[in-house]
Amino acid sequence: MIRMLQQTKALADGNRLRIIAALSRFPELCVCQITELLGLAMATVSRHMGVLQNAGLVESRKDGRWVYYSLASDFPVKLKLWIEADLMPSPEIEADRVRLDEITAIQVEELCRKKAGPCDQE
Repeated sequence: MIRMLQQTKALADGNRLRIIAALSRFPELCVCQITELLGLAMATVSRHMGVLQNAGLVESRKDGRWVYYSLASDFPVKLKLWIEADLMPSPEIEADRVRLDEITAIQVEELCRKKAGPCDQE
């Protein structure tokens, strides 16, 4: 029950729901891509990612100075179905999908260079 409460609390934030929706469409995203999508400070995005990771909803891997996130390998199936059925059709998530298509067309190295700080914050 504790894990379920952590997951519910983690998803009680609109930005974290947007992150989960984005990771449902893209197998993996760099923290700089997520930062660009949300329009938040890197430190704020890193805190959101920490909450999602502690809830067991996302996993990270480091590749050089870049940190990539993906949905956890044991992401709850029923939650994934709910996201697909009820969250993905929303206008906000559809706008994020269009924006992410633009963001992912840019090389991660170039996107990170545009940011003030490094893309290796977890």
